[in-house]
Amino acid sequence: MNFIVFDLEATCWPGKNNGIDQETIEIGALRINQFGEATGVYNRFIKPVIHPFLSPFCKELTTIEQEDVDRANTFPKVIEEFQDWIGVEEEEYFLCSWGSFDRKQLIRDCEYHKLESEWVMAHLNIKSQYQELKGLHRPCGMQNALKREGFEFTGTPHRGISDAENLVKIFRQHLDVWQY
Repeated sequence: MNFIVFDLEATCWPGKNNGIDQETIEIGALRINQFGEATGVYNRFIKPVIHPFLSPFCKELTTIEQEDVDRANTFPKVIEEFQDWIGVEEEEYFLCSWGSFDRKQLIRDCEYHKLESEWVMAHLNIKSQYQELKGLHRPCGMQNALKREGFEFTGTPHRGISDAENLVKIFRQHLDVWQY
C-alpha cells in the first residue's frame, strides 16, 4: 500500500474566485509506504490553458512565476506522468490531502480535459480525520495542526511540494490511525 501525500496549487485571484475556473498549476507529492518511509517525490508545474496568465495575486501567494508555468506541460501530459509515478495501474494507493479542495480540483481538471477521474476516488481527507481524531469542534489549518503536533512549517507556504512535505509530518505522526 502506498500513500500519495500531495498538495496542489491552482490559479487564483483576490477574494472569492467569483465563478472563475481554477486550474492546477503545481503538483507536489511524496509517496509513503505502509511503514511511513518516503519512497518517492514528485513535483511538477502545469501550464494553465483557460487562464494562461497568472494573476499578480497568484504569483505573490504561491511564489510561482509566469515562466515556471509557461515552460511546463499542460495538465493531460503531467497527470499521465503523475499517474505513472503513483502506479495507478499496478499499485494499491490512497491519495492523501489536507481537505477536499485538492481532490475536487483534480476531478475538475480531469473533466475539463475529458480525462478519466476514477483514479482520484481513492482519497483520504487528512484534515477531516484530524479534526475527528483530536475532537476539534472546527477544522484547523495545516499550520495550526503542525504546531499542535510539535512541528514547525518548513519550506515555502502555498507551494505544492512544501505543503506536501509538511503534511507528511502530520501523516506519519498518526500513521496507524487513518481510516481508509
